Amino acid sequence: MKDSFKRVIIFLTLVSLIFLSPSRLSAETALNDALVHETGRYTLKLALVGPGDELYFWWGHMGLVVEDNQTGRARFFDWGIFDWESENFLVNFAFGRLYYYCAVVPAELYYNALLNNNRDVSLYTLNLPMDKILEVIRFAENNVLPENRTYNYHHFLDNCATRIRDIIDIAVDGQFSSEFGSTPSRFSLRQQVRRHTWQSPFFDWFLSFLMGQDIDRLIYVWEDMFLPSEIILRVMDFEYTGEDGITRPLISAAHTMNQSQGRPIVLDEPRLLWPTLLVFSIAVSFLLLVFYAKGRTLKHYRKLMGSIICLLGLFFGIAGSILFFMTFFTAHDYTYNNSNVIFINPLMLAAIPLGIFFGFSGNVKNQHAVIRLLRILWAYVFLGGLLAMTLRILPAFSQQDVSSQALIMPIALVFVIILTRLKKEGHNYEKK
Repeated sequence: MKDSFKRVIIFLTLVSLIFLSPSRLSAETALNDALVHETGRYTLKLALVGPGDELYFWWGHMGLVVEDNQTGRARFFDWGIFDWESENFLVNFAFGRLYYYCAVVPAELYYNALLNNNRDVSLYTLNLPMDKILEVIRFAENNVLPENRTYNYHHFLDNCATRIRDIIDIAVDGQFSSEFGSTPSRFSLRQQVRRHTWQSPFFDWFLSFLMGQDIDRLIYVWEDMFLPSEIILRVMDFEYTGEDGITRPLISAAHTMNQSQGRPIVLDEPRLLWPTLLVFSIAVSFLLLVFYAKGRTLKHYRKLMGSIICLLGLFFGIAGSILFFMTFFTAHDYTYNNSNVIFINPLMLAAIPLGIFFGFSGNVKNQHAVIRLLRILWAYVFLGGLLAMTLRILPAFSQQDVSSQALIMPIALVFVIILTRLKKEGHNYEKK
């Protein structure tokens, strides 16, 4: 199904090239200018699309639908298009250069693609006078011109939803931003993200691990609207005053086109992550202690313990390397100022060769050195996590996430205890 959806999107992109031709857009704009006073010709709708299967669809999607009531044709303006096969896409993505573009496609084709992929689709009719409708249409058509359509996507500041939010604000002469630009949000950006990731324990932790303290600051409802669902939540009760002095609701009608089946819900509030990870980490730590106390009689005890150390080094080392790279070498600014890099970073990769030497080296001198180095490494991880937690009492360090400390600190402490006991015992064990 994922492959079929990608093929549909590629097809829609090709179709959009027809709609993006300068001559066609000029004709559309000229027609709009000639019909400024033709009441009822066009209808504008917000299209809210629910979460999809792929990670980048978990937060939903949004577009602007322009319906021509005279011709019966509807167009879908989409500010969330990217191309996996474009030149240097993966390199640009890795470094935070997210080049997205706006396209316009026949709405019916887009709806069919969404329905075939079990997506929620709802339409909300904008209650605007015709001159404002035409202003929005001209703005959207200008956005899809070849010289204007590409933009530098940002997960929180400039995406498919914020573009629609800004269009709404244009349509109501800034009253939308005036209403919500200074209204405190009920959540931080981190919490908003995690409302949509709870169904995957790994990504729920990993995405939060990558995000630094800047997304834990106080935000306003205006910033909440990087999420399509948050825009709909606000526009449903929003009223504005037109040039005629009349106050009217922004949304005149709502229609559910499709309701998905079997998809995880979006939480009203994010769940606490750290208690679950702490219980998991304590359980793993207990098993490690039992394995140390009882397992040394096993034939391959050292090999098994060394393998465990290698796997932990691989997991946390890769995670720490990704964080280190994103924090210091990319434009992914939401990863900046991240205290997790203090204790989970590329140094964790050292556990891989050390674990190999611990489990498979028969040289006693090597064993002494390896145990000493492993004890230093795990002590560093534990103390680094403790330092990151302590820094939270300072105003300059406001990262509201301790899930990574909950996951790794008990394990690190247990390894320090085990390796210290091995050192005190004089490493008097035989290679099995």
